[in-house]
Amino acid sequence: MKSERNTNPFRLAALKPPSPPMSDQIAFLVFDIETVVDGRLVQRVRFPDQPELTPAEAVALYRKQISEQTGGKSDFIPHTFHLPVSVAIAKVGKDLSLHEVVTLDRPKFRPQVIAKQFWKGWQAYGQPTFVTFNGRFFDLPVMELACFRYGLAVPDWFKLDGPSYTQPRNRYNQHAHFDVQDVITNFGAGHVNGGLNLCAQLLGKPGKMGTKGDMVQTLWEQGEHQRIDDYCICDALDTYFVFLRLQVLLGRIDVAKESERVQQAKAWIETASTSNPALAEYLAHFTAWQAPGDDGSPFLA
Repeated sequence: MKSERNTNPFRLAALKPPSPPMSDQIAFLVFDIETVVDGRLVQRVRFPDQPELTPAEAVALYRKQISEQTGGKSDFIPHTFHLPVSVAIAKVGKDLSLHEVVTLDRPKFRPQVIAKQFWKGWQAYGQPTFVTFNGRFFDLPVMELACFRYGLAVPDWFKLDGPSYTQPRNRYNQHAHFDVQDVITNFGAGHVNGGLNLCAQLLGKPGKMGTKGDMVQTLWEQGEHQRIDDYCICDALDTYFVFLRLQVLLGRIDVAKESERVQQAKAWIETASTSNPALAEYLAHFTAWQAPGDDGSPFLA
């Protein structure tokens, strides 16, 4: 128990609410999650007449059914069957500077503990704005359903009284949740073919490297839990840099200020990379964005 409490900054924040100055500093929680499918739940819900199926067999069979139903376009199992096994959170100040990136319940990666830390941390930091990429469709629904599964009360998030536009879960309440993809696509009017990977690479940031989302289930079953967690950290960083560019798009900062924040974040990554090989790889793929000149000079330095 002592080790768990002392090795996780977000956990510590949940147990001991930070002083008011800290709450004032952290204005955004940019996060990403990685999940695995609960095979036992799949077997009970989808194949109750086949109790002999192992969890892995139930997942494989359900994926096969989905693939057949979609003509091979997808085998993705709905989020309702997923458990969070990694959550990476970039703590960002009011001035949009990156303070640090943490992950929850490392190295045990217990879904119920991750869910508790996530929501208690949000409360402890004064309910900052969540920032995600497509988190309205997947990340937050998974974390919300985890509350239901584990009996967690989060009344400040599931607030239903008052005008609908003030409720945190309202789709257009960007003070509670800023979904980067929603903003880019005009709330679903368009599409971002290429997703976070494309947006990050437009800015010279790494995007997808060796690990990809469709590998997570297999990696989890193989026991490569830390690799999943490292991948999640990199996605959270990519989301942060895309979020910064959107602040330029919205006129809240200019590209000079964005560049300053990017350099500050890079300095943090450089320091953290000395003890995390995944961040060292991230740095190796990191490029500085430069505004293109009228002479057709390259976008990236």
